[in-house]
Amino acid sequence: MLTVYVPCDSVARAVGADQVVDALQREALQRQLPLDVQRTSARGLYWLEPLVECDSVQGRVGFGPVTPQDVPSLFDALLGEAVGHALALGPVEAIPYLKTQQRLLFARAGITRPLSVEDYRAHGGFAGLEAAVAMKGDDVVASVLDSGLRGRGGAAFPAGIKWRTVRGATGGQKYVVCNADEGDSGTFADRMLMEGDPFLLIEGMIIAGLAVGADRGYIYVRSEYPDAIRTLNQAFVVAREAGYLGANVAGSGKAFELEVRVGAGAYICGEETALLESIEGKRGIVRAKPPLPALEGLFGLPTLVHNVLTLASVPIILAKGAAFYRDFGMGRSLGTMPFQLAGNIRHGGLVERAFGLTLRELVEGYGGGTASGRPLKAAQVGGPLGAWVPPSHFDTPLDYEAFAAMGAMLGHGGVVVADDTLNMASMARFALQFCAEESCGKCTPCRIGSTRGMEVVDRLIASQDITDRHDHALLLRDLCDTMQYGSLCAMGGMTAYPVASALKYFPADFGLTQTEAAQ
Repeated sequence: MLTVYVPCDSVARAVGADQVVDALQREALQRQLPLDVQRTSARGLYWLEPLVECDSVQGRVGFGPVTPQDVPSLFDALLGEAVGHALALGPVEAIPYLKTQQRLLFARAGITRPLSVEDYRAHGGFAGLEAAVAMKGDDVVASVLDSGLRGRGGAAFPAGIKWRTVRGATGGQKYVVCNADEGDSGTFADRMLMEGDPFLLIEGMIIAGLAVGADRGYIYVRSEYPDAIRTLNQAFVVAREAGYLGANVAGSGKAFELEVRVGAGAYICGEETALLESIEGKRGIVRAKPPLPALEGLFGLPTLVHNVLTLASVPIILAKGAAFYRDFGMGRSLGTMPFQLAGNIRHGGLVERAFGLTLRELVEGYGGGTASGRPLKAAQVGGPLGAWVPPSHFDTPLDYEAFAAMGAMLGHGGVVVADDTLNMASMARFALQFCAEESCGKCTPCRIGSTRGMEVVDRLIASQDITDRHDHALLLRDLCDTMQYGSLCAMGGMTAYPVASALKYFPADFGLTQTEAAQ
């Protein structure tokens, strides 16, 4: 029996993985060879998709990117000397892009079948839950706090403090809510994990529920992720049958249930309070804080809100200990981060490394520079409202504090790369336009400031008078300050990042000299 492994990840399928599987099965039938095709999660080496792997004495060897037309010659290679094939990659684990990563969250990526609880257990799954069941809730919270885990979003708030607050809050009902509204451009780690390793997220949410005293959880997924939604719902059924969801979670005597709620795609619903409003069936509008969701969240009750990557980090901490997790990273940025490379990049994909590697290592080392072959101009880190970082700052370590010090943020770990043909004035305008279209409209700095900002950028670009341009640039900087510090939530506040960074580092695109931009 010949066994091959092909990802069922939506990106792999989008570039032809299903067609490659059909071709493999037809070829096997024609050759009268028994063939077992295992649909696994994706490795995250997206420039090589569709990636086909097979077992060998060296471990799994890979071929990619494979097209249906390559299948006959691929069979010849699989039955003969695989290394001689034009698409042969050798042992997949030895590919430099993958070999040098430090995969904790994505340790099973490309190896296990998404809905196989047996595969999940065989690769360390549910060990964290088993440890948590044997501990007191306070001790579980202490482990998360001691690990140094911070929310894998814009604020990077210490997760353990949230857990402690929710556990200590009074209320007849508590909730755990997962923010899976992954709407940032160039980000796909949440989608990869939900499609490829759903039990990891489920395990993390169960542990959180047991620790803080919640017996119900919601995963809020954007409607643009139909494969993730379907996989999660199927995983709930499997987990329930295996005794991990329901009235007696893993023999603990405690109950926990999960439900997917589908969002309509509004970017503002990535903000935790707007997300809670949406789950309640209301329009996604930001709530004023206080009260904090940890005290008065979903339906006015204590609620623990985290994103996918934060909750998925929990099982590792419980299984291997806080000290193990704390050994990764630098400063206050501990553990690993799945960085996502996209845009004009030669080797787009997922890179999970401990905090502390530089942006240059990520973009040039892993990414291989621009796909166009032209010089790098900038990388936008942290989504469409992240700062544009020029190559002169690429040696900055990927660390929350280091990025904050230069007026940027890591956010969800998305990195979108651009070459020297991109006009940064147009990107600044786009950020303001994006904010204007996606704003919930509750606060003036975001609702009005974004629209006035577009007008200022237009006048700045069109002006031919030096004094006039200087005045417009000054007004734009002042507007950015107002939005950053006066907006009710991060939607308006973070819009300042791409605009201010574009004006600071790329003044020529606005028709300004470096001196004019600095004044």
